[in-house]
Amino acid sequence: MAFLVVQTLTGLASASSLFLVASGLSIIFGVTRVVNFAHGSLFMLGAYAALTLEPAIGFWPAVLAAPVAVAAFGAGVEMLVLRRVYGAPELFSLLATFGLVLIIRDGVILLWGPADRLGPRAPGLQESLPLLGSNVPAYDLFLIALGPLVLGAVWALFRFTRFGILVRAATQDRGMVAACGVDERWLFTGVFALGAFLAGLGGALQMPRETIHPDLATQVVVLAFVITIVGGMGSVTGAYLAAVLIGVLNAVGLAYLPHATLVLPFVVMAVTLVVRPQGLLGERPPAGGTAEHAAPPPLPAWGRPAWVAAGVVLAVAAAVPLWGGGWLQMVVAEIAILALFTAGLQVITGLGGMISFGHAAFFGLGAYGAALAHKYLDVGLAGGLVSGTLLAAAGALAFGPLCVRLSGVYLAMLTLAFAEILHAGATQWYGVTGGDNGILGLWPGGVFAMPWAYALLAVGLVALALLGLRRYAFSPAGQGVRAARDNPRRAEASALPVARLRLAAFLVGGGVSGLAGGLYAWLKGSVFPGVLAVETSVEALVMMLLGGVHSLAGPVLGAAVFKTLEVGLATRTDLWRMVLGGVIVLLVVAAPGGLAGIGNRLRGRGS
Repeated sequence: MAFLVVQTLTGLASASSLFLVASGLSIIFGVTRVVNFAHGSLFMLGAYAALTLEPAIGFWPAVLAAPVAVAAFGAGVEMLVLRRVYGAPELFSLLATFGLVLIIRDGVILLWGPADRLGPRAPGLQESLPLLGSNVPAYDLFLIALGPLVLGAVWALFRFTRFGILVRAATQDRGMVAACGVDERWLFTGVFALGAFLAGLGGALQMPRETIHPDLATQVVVLAFVITIVGGMGSVTGAYLAAVLIGVLNAVGLAYLPHATLVLPFVVMAVTLVVRPQGLLGERPPAGGTAEHAAPPPLPAWGRPAWVAAGVVLAVAAAVPLWGGGWLQMVVAEIAILALFTAGLQVITGLGGMISFGHAAFFGLGAYGAALAHKYLDVGLAGGLVSGTLLAAAGALAFGPLCVRLSGVYLAMLTLAFAEILHAGATQWYGVTGGDNGILGLWPGGVFAMPWAYALLAVGLVALALLGLRRYAFSPAGQGVRAARDNPRRAEASALPVARLRLAAFLVGGGVSGLAGGLYAWLKGSVFPGVLAVETSVEALVMMLLGGVHSLAGPVLGAAVFKTLEVGLATRTDLWRMVLGGVIVLLVVAAPGGLAGIGNRLRGRGS
């Protein structure tokens, strides 16, 4: 009993820090509708800023000064970047903030170095207090008391100040607030600064409890999304209740279910989205199928010039493995595989209008399907690719019916939960997947053991798959999916089976990305849990945006540009993520239609 009480108190202490991060994320989304993937980076900056200030001004002044600096930084980010993507689909704000994650990560390494940092202990709270025969850190008790105090302060701010009233009004109806003469721009800037302050305060308070390192941002933001969804998007009180639930669940699960600790929060998130999508205290989201943005332009039919250009690209891609070295052959094969991975996502998001933040689930299922079939059934390359594709399609078929009921950010978060459940399972299920050690020794035999032959195989399979996806896009099923995307109510009134069409899109997109995952596994010769991580999903989104969300040629163009930039920058500078992040942010702000959209505009001007 004593052990359970101590673990619960530890979970409540963690809940306070998680609440600070999630409440800021919830406030920002509730008003601006920005899915701020960089919110974990603001938490990390708060921790590093406090570490830097503490030797000069002391612990407690540093804890207060660091979030103020983070708030100023957040306000600058909102004015320079995010203000330009308001009103756009959630995808664009996600990608803009992902670019900021890359920039901030390398900026942290540049300023503070890559090594882990340990913070000082809090003066006056360094001792432990006896409780039921165990010792409880006094600092944990301080954090437990701080959570409700911050919740009360935020509640009072929103209830009794003009700023808070305007924020609540903007959460309900932003258009009406603007019509009343309120300058939305400064209101949004203030909201983002408040959210950044709370995230920075959470990071500063974690100095005595957690190791600070450059990868902390991604770990924190994923849990923050879980808490925000479970509590209800836009609800600060819901965020506190969810933080307590998740914090205690993590602490108790660590003691009683150590092999499921990573899975539990995402299971809670997935169940919440399926049973009560609005969360504990949030407002009910629109039913799946509500069109939220203007319909994209129709897909153009390819004329002879387009087919000639596609033939030239294919010929060049097939020729490179014949004369290039082994390294170049591997790069060409990887570009082709990433193009197929992105094409699978484009079927779901571009054609189907269903935003997915967890598409790595299908890519990872394909990779693990191939690897597990080879490890336990001793199948070869062909059998592995078939196994991976079937496993990914089965995952899409099992998970798709739950997804097609939702739309917008709620759908995106459900796909994220699915991917993170698989990622956690692959990480902790050592007996089957090998955990962090992965599955090794996955090499194709025969002629395909030669890099040039495997590159040709990858290019050929990807070309056939992309051609099949183009035929699907213009088939009756593909046209039905696009009709459901553009105007779901009209599609239903026209007797189109909207849910079944969307499920078919999930099946096609998942199976195609599963094939890409299988090819990737055989290319690398191994599979690790990283193929299921959120970063893999976001990279697919980045490639889709680079090429153009609604361009059938976009996946090839986006994968080629992304991989070329990554390889080219990584060989020239250690800060390549910063440069790549800057390119992503610039593209989101200046060319939301992607590179294909730029080409279309140039052709339109020339005509």
